[in-house]
Amino acid sequence: MRSFRGSGRPAPSRPRIPVPTARAIVDCAVYVDGKRLAGHFSPREAFIRSGETDSGFVWVGLHDPDETQMNDIAEIFGLHPLAVEDTVVDAVQGRQRPKLERYDDTLFLVLRTVSYVDHEIDSTSEIVETGDIMVFTGPHFAITVRHGEHTGLAGVRQDLEKRPEQLAFGPCAVLHAVADHVVDSYVEVAESIEQDIAEMEEAVFTPSSKIGIGSIYQLKREVVELRRAVSPLAIPLERLAQDQGLPVPTEIRRYMRDVADHHTSVSEHITYFDESLSGLVNAALAKISVQQNTDMRKISAYAAMAAVPTLIAGIYGMNFDVMWELHQPWGYPAVLALMAVLCGLLFRSFRRNKWL
Repeated sequence: MRSFRGSGRPAPSRPRIPVPTARAIVDCAVYVDGKRLAGHFSPREAFIRSGETDSGFVWVGLHDPDETQMNDIAEIFGLHPLAVEDTVVDAVQGRQRPKLERYDDTLFLVLRTVSYVDHEIDSTSEIVETGDIMVFTGPHFAITVRHGEHTGLAGVRQDLEKRPEQLAFGPCAVLHAVADHVVDSYVEVAESIEQDIAEMEEAVFTPSSKIGIGSIYQLKREVVELRRAVSPLAIPLERLAQDQGLPVPTEIRRYMRDVADHHTSVSEHITYFDESLSGLVNAALAKISVQQNTDMRKISAYAAMAAVPTLIAGIYGMNFDVMWELHQPWGYPAVLALMAVLCGLLFRSFRRNKWL
């Protein structure tokens, strides 16, 4: 039978079945004066409808879109060519560094999302999961793209719809709400990690505890991952709060300052976490070193007690005959008693010095 192994021919590629853009859309709504219009709209219909009034805009929410779906959305809303080339493809790939970019009258904000995973204090499993949310805002649209299964935005939309006076500020209100939601999730994760560190500190400084240093290293690694997700967002939030050249309403800029303050607080907590875990690593290593010294003292004490009968038995094992006690009936019991007394004295001395 002919073998096809190593023929060098590329495997035939299977044609990709296009997935409708609607499959990636979580919600699509038109808002006029902060109020949602009744009915269901496709993104194109919603964009046309939002342009009929000065205060109208469309909010499209996407979840894990592929490249074709993202390009369809870009074509409908007329995103800048650089945005399509430099940001839309990256939006499909995900895992970007938090940043803020401006393309003409369109803003593009990338935020890393984090989620706390319940775990045992002495485990080395994953503690923090990450994803990302990307927000495009223009004069009449807001597009949110979410990657990952956590930090959903359905609650954000519902809360905003209950506050039409906030939605009346336009697409930037969505930008602020999403940023505020993500930073609030940072606060929740930071509080959970702070509780983990408190429990780990208690375990490390409890004399009889047996916590593995691997758990501390794992938590420290997760804090590093959290810092990578949180810290780079400081500059984009500062720009949104301070840069008057950006197309952001003054009132939204004030709200963004509050979000930036919360973000700064989380960043300071993360720095404290890192320092605390470094101290815990040193304490755990010192504890291990002390335990090893204690074990070595015990081993040395037992070795010393074993050396006494070994020494005496070695002397009598040299087969000398000119040893008068060998010919006495009490000689053998006397030597055994001597061994026992010497070992007992050594054991008492070691216990008094807390070696045993």
